[in-house]
Amino acid sequence: MITRRTFGKIIGATAISASTGTLTVANAQSTSSLERVKSSGTLRIGVIADGAPYYQKGLSDGKWRGFYIDICQKLAEDLGVKLTMLETTWGNSVLDLQAEKIDVFFGLNPTPERQKVIDFSEPVFKNSFTLIAKKSVTARTWDDFNKPEMRIGVDAGSSHDSAIARHAPNAQVSRLKTASDVTAALQAGRVDAQCLVLVLALALRSKNPSLGELVIPTPVDFTTSHAGFRREDDQSWRQFVNSWILKHRDNGFIKSTITRNMELVGVKETDLPPGFEI
Repeated sequence: MITRRTFGKIIGATAISASTGTLTVANAQSTSSLERVKSSGTLRIGVIADGAPYYQKGLSDGKWRGFYIDICQKLAEDLGVKLTMLETTWGNSVLDLQAEKIDVFFGLNPTPERQKVIDFSEPVFKNSFTLIAKKSVTARTWDDFNKPEMRIGVDAGSSHDSAIARHAPNAQVSRLKTASDVTAALQAGRVDAQCLVLVLALALRSKNPSLGELVIPTPVDFTTSHAGFRREDDQSWRQFVNSWILKHRDNGFIKSTITRNMELVGVKETDLPPGFEI
């Protein structure tokens, strides 16, 4: 039989337990990402198996390469922690940040939709918009490409699409599902030029130089590549990484790391266009 006194003790113990549990949850939620990285001794990043030169997983040895691998390894070393990797996709990386599976993901552009749900760092590097154009194309400025007779291909909804919408609204724009579809259209002569950011354009043209000439239209327009973070009240993690990025942009580490890793896609330093800017 449960007496009144026993019942009171049970209720009291339950209340204390619930209160303790609430405090534990609250404490867990208040732990910042920077505190977690330091206390766990690990920096968790997302990686893309086929994302060269950003990320690349070796088919034969399973080793990870790419300029964001090297950049994150340096970040982990400077923090005095171990780097661990979670294989993801460009699309799922935001979800992995929100689910706290990773601490940071390098390689995102802060689109309006992404900015609604995660936070971003300062730009890691600038990536100019370029066009791979048929050899018969003489255009060299955005005004040259902004002609009704000019046929330009883009992957629909991408930053390339936005760039052409801004700079060449009078051109005939073919908006296809993927960048590979646009490349096929260029090869088949259905478009005169394909818009890509410089890093991707260099990689593509290295594989197939016959596609056309690399043109960086003037005035030069850039997109930017950033690190993404889980949104949290404590901004110490984002602030730390921001300071780290700015330091290593200024001392040349980031540019040299990107330049070196371009060889993963067959692009040597001597292949980089005059005025190559990061």
